[in-house]
Amino acid sequence: MKKVSIALLGLGNVGRGVWKILDANKEEIRERSGYEIEVSKILVRDRNKNRGIDVPDKIITTNADEIFEDENIKIVVELMGGVDPAKEYMIRAMKNKKHVVTANKLAVATCGSELLKTAQEENVRLCYEASVAGGIPIIHGLSESLTANKIEQIVGIINGTTNYILTKMRLDNMDFKEALKEAQEKGYAEADPTSDVEGYDAVYKLAILTYLAFGKKVNVDSIYREGIQKIESVDIDYAKEFGYVIKLLAIVKDVNDTLELRVHPTMIPERHPLANVNDSFNAIFLKGNAVGDLMMYGRGAGDLPTGSAVVGDIISVLRNETDPLFKLSKHKLGNVKKVSSMEDTECEYYIRMTVNDEPGVLGNIAGILGKHDVSLLSVIQKAKEEESVKLVFITHKTLEGNINKSMEEMKKLSSVQSIENIIRVEKLQ
Repeated sequence: MKKVSIALLGLGNVGRGVWKILDANKEEIRERSGYEIEVSKILVRDRNKNRGIDVPDKIITTNADEIFEDENIKIVVELMGGVDPAKEYMIRAMKNKKHVVTANKLAVATCGSELLKTAQEENVRLCYEASVAGGIPIIHGLSESLTANKIEQIVGIINGTTNYILTKMRLDNMDFKEALKEAQEKGYAEADPTSDVEGYDAVYKLAILTYLAFGKKVNVDSIYREGIQKIESVDIDYAKEFGYVIKLLAIVKDVNDTLELRVHPTMIPERHPLANVNDSFNAIFLKGNAVGDLMMYGRGAGDLPTGSAVVGDIISVLRNETDPLFKLSKHKLGNVKKVSSMEDTECEYYIRMTVNDEPGVLGNIAGILGKHDVSLLSVIQKAKEEESVKLVFITHKTLEGNINKSMEEMKKLSSVQSIENIIRVEKLQ
């Protein structure tokens, strides 16, 4: 049996998962790859830290040069996260003729072109299945199985932390802070949850999916982003009353050769398959002009699901199966699509506000909406509280620019005390 030496950069949650899988499934991996995989070195910051797994001390190092200068190491597995020094280490590895496998969504989303260029120049492979949706093989699907399709849209729940929080708010009647605290206690959310709850994590993943599906290089700063921190229990309740469920969705659509790119909380019909994706699970719903509707579902994070994708990429390298990063998209890059403004996005909208309890208020509001080509689909008016009334409505489909103009004008009405929340509604047809 042939042997191959690999190195891990990082031994955190995902690194431990990779180690466990390589150890537990060594026989299956030998049969499927044709190699016996040996972890020769593991780079860590603190070699004395207790990591809860039994790893030989002799393979632990704090010196990255020991990995890059070792000619016997053929694959470097980057599991550090972030851009620095991860990007530098991946480039150094490739310049030393080592294949790279990474789970680093931020580095792939923001530095993909530079990494690709290095991989092509050095004739090595760069694999990144684990960078999006953990154990769900969406990268392989887009780059291999679905290449006969023109992808029309991708709509995904691709952040497990926010999905867990929204699930707890809906099913267990928790408020946002309670659900976030529980997510942190269970290890689904970081001590600083900003990247997850404010939508950054989903934006990085959407940029990768967009490049693969549409051949469009996307600056992550150009993707509209809105997190879940403004979602209140009352919004969850109203959504249920209207027949919807709130999810943080990452959306890319091809609308007349223009791409819509956005990450935000969205009300979706409670009978749609994505509405029933709960807890920390991820799901990606896509539409291709040949395959039609397709949904991929599974655990989007965690040591073993993500580790599974990483080890799968290692095996792909050994089988010589996987093309360099983004090679699929080279033929598409000449036909770069435009990215639409959010002002031109067309949705239905949920709007929640507090107004004075006085005659003519609803008529004034409807008049402003009508002036800007916004019509009402459903209205809920709750019993008054002292001198105010809670007013909630869903509009017919309209441009976001029309909603923004309406809200600006509505804020000037003395009878409108506050506009508490606006949430986009997608029927996902």
